[in-house]
Amino acid sequence: MQPNAIKNDVMSGKMVAGAMVFEFFSPGTTTIMANAGCRFVFYDMEHTGLGFETLKWLFASGRGLPIEPMVRVPRGEYAWLARALDMGARGVMIPMVESADQARSIVEACRYPPIGRRGAAFGFAQDDYRGGDVGQKIRAAHERTLIVAQIETERGLENVEAIAAVEGIDVLWVGHFDLSNFLGIPGGFADPRFDAAMRRVAAVARAHGKAAGFMATDEGWIERVREMGYTMLAIGTDVGLLGTAVRQLVERVAATAPARAGAAGAVR
Repeated sequence: MQPNAIKNDVMSGKMVAGAMVFEFFSPGTTTIMANAGCRFVFYDMEHTGLGFETLKWLFASGRGLPIEPMVRVPRGEYAWLARALDMGARGVMIPMVESADQARSIVEACRYPPIGRRGAAFGFAQDDYRGGDVGQKIRAAHERTLIVAQIETERGLENVEAIAAVEGIDVLWVGHFDLSNFLGIPGGFADPRFDAAMRRVAAVARAHGKAAGFMATDEGWIERVREMGYTMLAIGTDVGLLGTAVRQLVERVAATAPARAGAAGAVR
């Protein structure tokens, strides 16, 4: 089983940049992101229509590329987590983690016995359909799988210390829109309460030897969260990035359009 090329950097606090994909589930997307310098990509199943068959296809398109394919599952339940890992996910992101018990259940679903309760399926996508020693594969799977717990509710924030203390949770990732909603300040990213929550998550992650992650949608967000201590960063969304790039070029074309020859009435 191939190791996870970014996990050591993530856990040692180095800056690691990647992307989140919500719409363009094409076999070329993984390559495009890798060519752009992204070291990881999270394919989203929480807010999209992405299903397991397409997800497996996307993971296959990343084989041999210098990028780690991962997925955000809809919920932290065994049926989502174990299947995604069996298909080749190098990491899983779980939304709305709110307690230590929930965090432990997530880790159990992602680990084989005696550490966890994950069922065995070797010689398939996760180990590139190869044979080999099962014990060695189990150790490799445990070492390479990155488990990302999203702290994005008032309950998760209240219990963030206990969640971070769970062995096997690697990254605390703030979902900023949900967190602002659950704090009663929808979209209030300049609110001191939101700022304090962001700083608390980063500080707790650092104190427990975890990484702090965030989806930074522009340069302002990147600088803001880097200063707070967030080191695993996704750069916006595929939808937002494409829309911004197209809009800028369209505006440029409009600004440089030549004046029409003659008055409109003179056209024959």
